[in-house]
Parts: sequence; C-alpha cells; structure tokens
Amino acid sequence: MTAHARWTLGLVALVVASVAFPSAQQSAPRQDGDGFRFRTGVELINISASVTDASGRFVSGLRQDDFVLYEDGVEQPITHFSNERVPVSLGLVIDTSGSMAGEKWDNARSALDRFLLELLGPDDEVFLYQFDSDPYLLEGWTTDRPRLSRAIGRIVPRGGTAMYDTLAEAVPLADSGQNRKKAIVVISDGNDTHSSTAVSDLKRLIRETEVLVYAIGIDGEGEFTSSGGVFGRPPVRLPFPFPLPGRRRPYPGQPPWGGGTTSSSSRSNDRVNAGALRELTDDSGGRTEIVRTSRDLDPATSNIADELSQQYFLAYPAAAKKDGRWHTIRVEVRDQRYRVRARKGYMAT
Repeated sequence: MTAHARWTLGLVALVVASVAFPSAQQSAPRQDGDGFRFRTGVELINISASVTDASGRFVSGLRQDDFVLYEDGVEQPITHFSNERVPVSLGLVIDTSGSMAGEKWDNARSALDRFLLELLGPDDEVFLYQFDSDPYLLEGWTTDRPRLSRAIGRIVPRGGTAMYDTLAEAVPLADSGQNRKKAIVVISDGNDTHSSTAVSDLKRLIRETEVLVYAIGIDGEGEFTSSGGVFGRPPVRLPFPFPLPGRRRPYPGQPPWGGGTTSSSSRSNDRVNAGALRELTDDSGGRTEIVRTSRDLDPATSNIADELSQQYFLAYPAAAKKDGRWHTIRVEVRDQRYRVRARKGYMAT
C-alpha cells in the first residue's frame, strides 16, 4: 500500500470514529469566562465564603478538600473552587441625610476616597447611590474611580433617610454586574424614616440574587432599641417588579409606588436599627458592622475591602427542583478551629 493510500485510509477511519462515537466530544464540559468548567444545562449555585480564625483574622491557603458543603442538610459535591481574588461588581449605597452633615460626612468622604482609590482592585466595577428622603443613582457602572470621588465630593447632606427604598433599587442593579462576585456596601447613621419598602420584601429580593450585602451603621449612643418595629409606621408591601434604578417620587411626600405615608416624625428614636440591618445582610453571606463614631468608617470599609479580596469561591450543581422555595446552604471547614461565613441559602426559582 502506498503512503498516500495509507493516509487516505487513516483519514476515513478518523471521520467514521468521530461520527460513530460523538459522546466523547459532546460530554466535554465548556469553559466559562472566569476559567471554570461547567456542563450546559446544569444550574450552578455560586458561593463566596469568608474563613476566619478565632481572632477574626482571614485564613488563606485553603484547598477545595478543606471545605464541606450541604444543601438542606445533605452533603453536595463541590465542582468549582478558587482561592484567588476575582473582580467584584460593587454597589456603594451612601446615607446623605441631614444627620450625616458636618464631621460625619467629612469622615465618610475620606473613608470612601481611600476605599475607591486605594483598596479596590483595578478590574472592580462600581456604581454609586446616595439617599436622603429619596434614592439617587449618581453614577452607574464604571471603573473610573476619580469620577466616583468627584461625585461624592459634590454631595451636600440633607433631608430624611430612605435606605430601604434605595436598596430595593440597588440590589437588582448589583445583580446585573458583569463580574461573578457581586456585592453592596451600605453606610448609614440612622433608622429609616422615608421608605415605603417593607424589610420582608427587601429580604426576599436579596435572597433571589447572589449579591453579598454589607452594612456599616454609625451609632454612638450605646445600646440598641429593637421595639417599635423597623419603621416608625406600618410598612407598605412593595409590589413586584421593583422600580428601575434612579426612579424618583412624583412629588415630595408621595410614596413612589402608592399608599402609605412618608412622615419623618414617626419615631423619636432614629438611631441605627442593627437588627434590621443584620436581617438584610446575614442571609447573603455579608455582614453588619456597627461603629461608634464616624472616625471608625475607615477601618470598617478597609475590613470589607480586605474580606472581598480574600474570599473563597465555591460552586455546586443545584440539588433542589425549581419549586420557588428557600433551600438552606451550609459551608463548613474540616478544621474546626475556623469559622465560615457564606450565603445561607437560595431561592429555587
């Protein structure tokens, strides 16, 4: 047989084999944009996990085999893992109500400038919301940090506090970020006085996303008060879908979605409601930090930036059917000296 004939016969055999045994090609998992492999049609549950020791210091250098993951109490296989820093899509939600004027705002501006210009990674994208009596989207997604800094520098604190309405707009925007890791940092010094959004609706919205929610509350008066509810008035149930980012009320005092009242004289105690903040942050895998003075904003924001840069990424195929219910997630480290903080579940929608 000539060399040309042998080459032709081999080519025919290769074509026949590829037609007869296509599964070897089709079963190969596809590569996603972040370098992780997945099979088409499999829904992955993504988890950012923070691991700390007994002193609260972040623990680095762990491997996939060091983690154990459970859904609804049943151990699940971890199919994706990374211990490297990945870019974050981050929303800053800043209280600019009248109570933030003066030294508080000066310290907040300084902390935010350092957070933006020194602590975030170059590939992180950021948007900026401010809120007083209404939400205002100052800057959409951008990597231009000086632009964000200039926008913060133009703010004049005034008015009431509509934090929950603002988060209702900011969470869907954060969920639309281009990076796999998505987060929000909210800074406030008082209890909400102007929102028509119920915390239960906001909590449900956060649960339906993979957004990590962090809150820093400024409260210099010591003990917290949990009586009187989250607002000083009964909350209005927020209809779905949520409003588009940046929507304003039609006129002062008018709730944006109808019903309720926006009186700011409803409660004499307008200090930070730490319990409500923790209710919003903890399920997401984020956390609430209460500081006693605005001078503590710089170390608090630095700690969050540090945490975002040292988290572990884990993912696994969803075990639950799409039943619209909340399914619990528990992440543990085999070394019992360490503590893990991660999202506590997901909505199977």
